[in-house]
Amino acid sequence: MPTLEQIQAKLKKLQAQADALIARKAQIAIDQIRELMLKHGLTTADIEAQAKARRAANGLDGHAGIGKAKVGAAGQKIAKYRDPKTGATWTGHGRAPGWIAAAKDRSVFLIDGASQSKPSASIVATRAKGKGQPKGAQPPKYRNPTTGATWSGRGPAPAWLASVKDRSKFLIDGSATSAAGKAGTVKSSAASGAVSKKAAAKKVVAKKAKAGKQSVAAGKAAVKTAARKAVVRKVTAKKAARKAATKAATKAPGRKKAVATESAASTAAPLASAAASA
Repeated sequence: MPTLEQIQAKLKKLQAQADALIARKAQIAIDQIRELMLKHGLTTADIEAQAKARRAANGLDGHAGIGKAKVGAAGQKIAKYRDPKTGATWTGHGRAPGWIAAAKDRSVFLIDGASQSKPSASIVATRAKGKGQPKGAQPPKYRNPTTGATWSGRGPAPAWLASVKDRSKFLIDGSATSAAGKAGTVKSSAASGAVSKKAAAKKVVAKKAKAGKQSVAAGKAAVKTAARKAVVRKVTAKKAARKAATKAATKAPGRKKAVATESAASTAAPLASAAASA
């Protein structure tokens, strides 16, 4: 069995070999970097400027520790979340563990000290828009009539209310009044919407009826106009037929003789009467 001194000597030898390998790999890497810098005409100042610009783009100012998790006095990261069942903790940075990864509201798992810390910029912006939950203790909203226990409505529901489907029975008077007011507002808005719909439907029906009456009146007027035109056409046709008949009778030969006889008789009659009187 080897002694302690032999083991330590072997460790030193292995450590020296490891250091030599590390130095060799580092030298190879340095040579490769140098070749790339010479190839592209880069200097260490260019690399530092690029790194600084990247840190600025990521919201960092180049100081150590910025953008990382908070570190305690002993050099350990401060836990921000805790699993109440297992006691497991998480700092809030890196990959989320399974017990909090699927949680929508992670504030339930906040540790007391972490919950009192300054909120992030996104939370502040959300609260400024009127969203999110207010800070501090909230007034009770629900009360257990048997035990008198209360709940504000925030966070996990207590056991006496968690399995209840209709929680309105446990509402305190003020909360119940506000809920009833909201329900009344919803009902009134629905009723006003129904009334407006009925009024709109009546207007549509009235417009259609008016349009129908106007179309009927227009049809009657068109019929009367057509009848008048037909009567005028008949009268005009009769007049034209009479004129044509008169012209035809005037041109006939027998008609000329009759007209001459009539004119001679009319001339002889006054002469005969004059002779008789003489």
